[in-house]
Amino acid sequence: MIRIKHKFIDHQIDPNTETLIIGTFNPDIEGNKAEFFYGRSKNYLWTLLPTAFEESNLKGKTKTEKIAFIKKHKIDFIDLISEIEVQDDEKLNYTDTLIDGKVTEWTEVIEEISKLQHLNRIGFTRRTFSGIPNIKQQIEEVKKYADQNGILFQFLTTPARFYNQQKQEEWSLFF
Repeated sequence: MIRIKHKFIDHQIDPNTETLIIGTFNPDIEGNKAEFFYGRSKNYLWTLLPTAFEESNLKGKTKTEKIAFIKKHKIDFIDLISEIEVQDDEKLNYTDTLIDGKVTEWTEVIEEISKLQHLNRIGFTRRTFSGIPNIKQQIEEVKKYADQNGILFQFLTTPARFYNQQKQEEWSLFF
């Protein structure tokens, strides 16, 4: 068994954040070329976000450009999972259905949210929960906290796998 930390575990959420995007996990493993949240080749968040603001596509752009964009629009990111433990032959499989039962450390998302004085919107990058009861339980607690504190919470279609107009419209409406 090996323990895998979140690749961006040291990321500090900007205290001026108004919109927080919550994901599940980004493993710090060899071969994961993501330089920042949602930076893998089959993820289209960096197309969806700028398009929602009628700005240039940031997919494939530098971490510096992406950070400038999120600061400008007061957006930031956090993931539910900080660490997992898997068999060595599973380390390249970071699907939610596998990692759901392999979590050794959850991120204190509610604690982080409670520090954000300007937060008014949370988006979770998933709509379905088949095969991931632990992730579902964690995000339900976050949603409950958001509802109790007057923070809009929305489940969003994943930005992964493909890009299309329907997905873009959903993300644009969120912003």
